[in-house]
Amino acid sequence: MKKKVLLSTFLTLTFLAASLMPAGISNVKADTVNLTYSIFFPATHGQCKAGVLWAKEVEKRTNGKIKITVFPGGTLTKAKQCYDGVVNGISDIGMSCFAYTRGRFPVMEVVDLPFGYPNGQVATHVANEFSKKMHPKELDDVKVLYIHAHGPGLLHTKKPVKKLEDLRGMKIRSTGLSAKVVKALGGVPVAMSQGATYESLHKGVVEGTFGPMEVLKGWRQGEVIKDTTECYGVGYTTAMFVVMNLKKWNSLQKETQNIIEEVSNEWVDVHGKIWDMNDSEGRKYTLGLGNKIIPLSKEENIRWKKAVSPMIDNYIKTTEEKGLPGQKAVTETENLIKKYSKRYK
Repeated sequence: MKKKVLLSTFLTLTFLAASLMPAGISNVKADTVNLTYSIFFPATHGQCKAGVLWAKEVEKRTNGKIKITVFPGGTLTKAKQCYDGVVNGISDIGMSCFAYTRGRFPVMEVVDLPFGYPNGQVATHVANEFSKKMHPKELDDVKVLYIHAHGPGLLHTKKPVKKLEDLRGMKIRSTGLSAKVVKALGGVPVAMSQGATYESLHKGVVEGTFGPMEVLKGWRQGEVIKDTTECYGVGYTTAMFVVMNLKKWNSLQKETQNIIEEVSNEWVDVHGKIWDMNDSEGRKYTLGLGNKIIPLSKEENIRWKKAVSPMIDNYIKTTEEKGLPGQKAVTETENLIKKYSKRYK
């Protein structure tokens, strides 16, 4: 009997507390939208940190109506599965590389070609604006929030490479598009992950690697190479997406969508700056180890650029055969590089 009285009293007090609570307070949790964000970069990487800051800024500007839980290092979805993970709702938001599923994004692939990107700011702004201008149908199954891209991929080797002839026959770590660049330049591409590159360079399995300057510090590869060839004429990039599940996006209030787009537009510049900062740190790090940086002459840069030009011609041919705007994509990319190269020298 005593238990029944206590239970009755508890229920009465609970009802009174609820009735006295200010309107709307009881619905705060219900109004909060919880989102998951899968990022393939490790938590320590500058680009993951930028993604975390983006999430916090969205939470701040929506006054907590949006709560985003970040899963770094591919812990929710691996790099190759990140895009499909967003499409299928495994994560609400995802950041990874288009290149990890090469062939699936034929229009966006043009951005990665060796056009000779001067820095990460240019590459990032080119990739982002290209996506907005071209509206590739291949991205219709997600909401594209923004795109960013690393600084120019350069050649890092165990012995000096000053001209094309020096590279001929050398085993160079490269994957995907960079493997095609190596082959076009006369080298021998050897596929492997960034994680395996340090040991392979150390043991002499490969004689060099292609990548942005940031890998020299971020992946400690400066410890196992001796020279970096500044082959900016063939500097390629890798475009990276930040996308959201379309159904989840459409379920958000218009005001919330506007805030997310506003923050996303601002974060394009944030990522570009971080890419350039990381490249700068990589340069200082490798020079601090006593390594050398070899600038190519104007004439030699032209030779390297001419050697990879068939890659661009082939892109136009294969995409046009599929009924895609290959020539338009190349022209648009080249124009955007000129535009942003003037802005971010």
